[in-house]
Amino acid sequence: MGIKLPKITPCLCFDHQAEEAANYYVSIFKNSWIRNVTRVSEEEQYGTPGAVRTISFVLDGHEMMAANGGPSFVIGDGVSLYFACDSQQEIDMLWEKLSDGGEKQECGWLKDKFGVSWQIAPSNAWELVNDPDPAKSQRVTDAIFGMTKLSMERINAAYSRN
Repeated sequence: MGIKLPKITPCLCFDHQAEEAANYYVSIFKNSWIRNVTRVSEEEQYGTPGAVRTISFVLDGHEMMAANGGPSFVIGDGVSLYFACDSQQEIDMLWEKLSDGGEKQECGWLKDKFGVSWQIAPSNAWELVNDPDPAKSQRVTDAIFGMTKLSMERINAAYSRN
């Protein structure tokens, strides 16, 4: 076949919303597109013929997959997609679009309308939280815990404060 995926590719398993979710995500992120859709054939024992079985897509340059597995497949809180943003405008845009119909949560987390958890954070957040200076790291951590949507300005100010 012509599609070779990376060794690790996240796959989101849904009841029946794989195509809707993939199209939604592709519409939000730049450098994104649907790569391939496989549908249930007439000969298959499970599923409705013509319904999406799997869909592969590129999300901001990263390979992703989604599958329809039926009602036993429920997205859970144990996994999230972490997105490192280069600007506050990017944080604001993704926060609003991904949380539309979903749930805004603390510390830059949100759950989208499909139940997928996202962490929308400044690109330097991970580095600042893990700074070798424990006082700086703690100030940044405290700032993040005090926010819902993350603010680059507030995080950087917490890091720089003496």
